[in-house]
Amino acid sequence: MTDVLDATLDTPEPPAEPAVGTPTERRVQWRASIPFIVAHLIPLTAIVVGVTTKALVLAAVLFFTRVFFITAGYHRYFSHRAFRTSRFFQFVLAFGGCAAAQKGPLWWAGTHRVHHRYTDTDRDPHSPMQGFWWSHVGWVLSPMHKDVDHDDIAEFATYPELRFVDRHDWIAPWALGVASFLVAGLPGLVIGFFGSTVLLWHATFLVNSAAHVFGRRRYATADTSRNNVFVALVTLGEGWHNNHHHYPACARQGFRWWELDVTYWVLRVLAWFRIVRDLREPPERAKQARRLRQGHLDVGALRLHLQKAAATLHALPADERERLRRTLADVGERATEAVRSRRTHGAAQAN
Repeated sequence: MTDVLDATLDTPEPPAEPAVGTPTERRVQWRASIPFIVAHLIPLTAIVVGVTTKALVLAAVLFFTRVFFITAGYHRYFSHRAFRTSRFFQFVLAFGGCAAAQKGPLWWAGTHRVHHRYTDTDRDPHSPMQGFWWSHVGWVLSPMHKDVDHDDIAEFATYPELRFVDRHDWIAPWALGVASFLVAGLPGLVIGFFGSTVLLWHATFLVNSAAHVFGRRRYATADTSRNNVFVALVTLGEGWHNNHHHYPACARQGFRWWELDVTYWVLRVLAWFRIVRDLREPPERAKQARRLRQGHLDVGALRLHLQKAAATLHALPADERERLRRTLADVGERATEAVRSRRTHGAAQAN
């Protein structure tokens, strides 16, 4: 089988322009969001069409299967290149991810790479600093993130089949919807397909929102990422988000034996059959680095408190407000830069 690109720890330097605009630019684009809203209403018609056992089983199968394609394919493979595979299975991961109705692999991975470069800043596409609603679903409904710069995902944008499924990302979900109807009738379409799709959307969104607000922090990352057990369970392992932001370029996000990471273990099974290989593991040195219990400064929490403090500046005189705002911004940037420098040094030692 043809090899696909090796995994790398770092991504290219980002462009300078911000990704999050003014409140007006972050508004909900209601007309363009109609399909998204209608998809949430369709499962309610189960009151009329009924709910069958076959439809419920179909919903469970489609939910967890597509969660895997998002977590293993879109996230760990296309976004972080945490393992290697053949060109054929690369396409399978791309098409399966499209079936989740979360746009194409190039858009998803490119946007996610921008998130990691600018986490919790104004350039983060779904920064929790803009509020829980924005990080969960508001950014999806805004007109700001319809397109992605293929330079952010250049190594995969060279494949014509990936560009095709990315451009025609409607094919997979429509085909799956039709198949669901043929398998289980109207209940299969309403509950099996649309019901599981809506749940899948919000399970994925929870990683962007809840996993930056609720949970525990093990590592002193420059962001607000947290390890959230519930999110980990519903997303097959993505909820160990603080682990992930601490060391993004690995196929395993549950660093401890009790941190259930179903996606990783499925990848291990696929590796036994040589469908995937070279799964990147977190080095022991990386797992022990920047532990909060060892006294490392929690820069992510510091930046969060600085932002909350900055929000109170409107009560001060204009000149004092501007001077304090600049001081707070400078402290936050210096702390963030110190952590990033330490992370780069630690990653170099770990490798």
